[in-house]
Amino acid sequence: MRKNDAKLLHDKYAPYWASTLIILLGIGLSTVWFDLGPFWSGYVLDMVGPAWAYILFRGLYTAKTYNIWTRFFKPNRTFVISLGACYGIETLQYFEIYHSTFDFWDYPAYFSLLFPLYLIDTNTNCA
Repeated sequence: MRKNDAKLLHDKYAPYWASTLIILLGIGLSTVWFDLGPFWSGYVLDMVGPAWAYILFRGLYTAKTYNIWTRFFKPNRTFVISLGACYGIETLQYFEIYHSTFDFWDYPAYFSLLFPLYLIDTNTNCA
């Protein structure tokens, strides 16, 4: 695919990514505003946080640019860094490196939305 075609495709999907980013951010913030039970307060932010961070770091929500940031944060690298950071933080909790509560189910929560977004990103061919 030519660079110009990739830019057009990226720009075509950017409003959808921006909408998804805003929705995920709103859901994440609402976990603080509303008490809808243990799943809501325990896992929803773990699900949406890495997902909106992926969109943000990839720059999917805005017009296509080609700079050092976008050259570094390719889909594979962004996915691995995001998942690695989440899993690393959870592992630090397991070893009680800092005061927090370890929960094994946070691992699949991190993966649950991040992986589908990664698949959508890589299959739209605008990377």
